[in-house]
Amino acid sequence: MADGLTRREMLRLGAGTLLAWGLWPGRLAAGASPPTTDFTFIAVNDLHFRDGHGGCTGWFERVVAQMKASAPKAEFCLLGGDLADEGKAEQLASVREIFGKMGMPVHSVVGNHDYLDDSTRAPYESLFPAQINYAFEHRGWQVLALDTTEGTKSLNTVISPVTLGWLDERLPRLDRARPTILVTHFPLGQFVIGRPRNADDLLNRCLDFNLQAVFSGHFHGFTQRTAHHATLTTDRCCSRVRANHDGTKEKGWFVCEASAGQVSRRFVVFNA
Repeated sequence: MADGLTRREMLRLGAGTLLAWGLWPGRLAAGASPPTTDFTFIAVNDLHFRDGHGGCTGWFERVVAQMKASAPKAEFCLLGGDLADEGKAEQLASVREIFGKMGMPVHSVVGNHDYLDDSTRAPYESLFPAQINYAFEHRGWQVLALDTTEGTKSLNTVISPVTLGWLDERLPRLDRARPTILVTHFPLGQFVIGRPRNADDLLNRCLDFNLQAVFSGHFHGFTQRTAHHATLTTDRCCSRVRANHDGTKEKGWFVCEASAGQVSRRFVVFNA
C-alpha cells in the first residue's frame, strides 16, 4: 500500500485526507490496464423538462439534433438526473421519446426533481426501468450509474444505504484495473454546492479502482475537482426553464473522448 499505509488505515483516513496527500490507491495499484478501445460519448445534466406546449418539446428536439451534429461518432449519452422538472409521467415520457431519437443508447440517473414527492418516483422507475443503481461496460471501460438522491431534497442530503449497499455488492465483481466512469446526480467534488454529506463514503468505496472520471449535475455550473487521477465535474444545465447557478447564460453539454484510459471533455454551447 502507498507510503506504508494499510488498506484499513486508508479507509479510516477517508478520501479527503488521502487526496490532500496526493494518494489514490486504486490508481497506484492498477498498473497497466487491460486493452481498451477509444470512443466518444455525450454527457448532459439537468434538463428540467416542464411542459410540451410551453416550448420544452421544441427546445429539446433542437438539443438532440445539435447533440448529434456535435458528436456524430458518439456511442452513448449520459443523462445526469433532473430529466423532469416536477417528476410527472408526461414530462419524463417526453424526455424518453425525444432522447430516444439520439440513435444511440441513453443511460440516465435519477435526480431529486424526478420525484413526484419525497417518497414517490414511480413514473421515473416505470419509464426508465433498471436505471437507479446499475453498471455497464463499453469497449473495455466500466461505467457505474448511481442514485445519490434523498427524495426531493436539494441540499444537506445523504446518499442512501441502498446505494452504498449496492456498491458493496457490485464492486467485487468489477475489474480493478479497467478504467472506470462514475455518473451521479449530486456532485461528489469537494466544496461544490449540493455535495451530499456522506459523499466520501461513496468515494472511499472506489479507492481500489481505476476511477478516471465522475460526471454529476445538480449544481448548474461548471466545476472541476481532482481526486488524484480522477476528474470530478459538474456542468451547466441544458434546461429551458431553469437558469445556471453560476450566473453563466450558456446551456449545453459535454462531448467526451475516452482514449488511452483517460477522459477528455469539451463543452458544446446549445444554439437556442
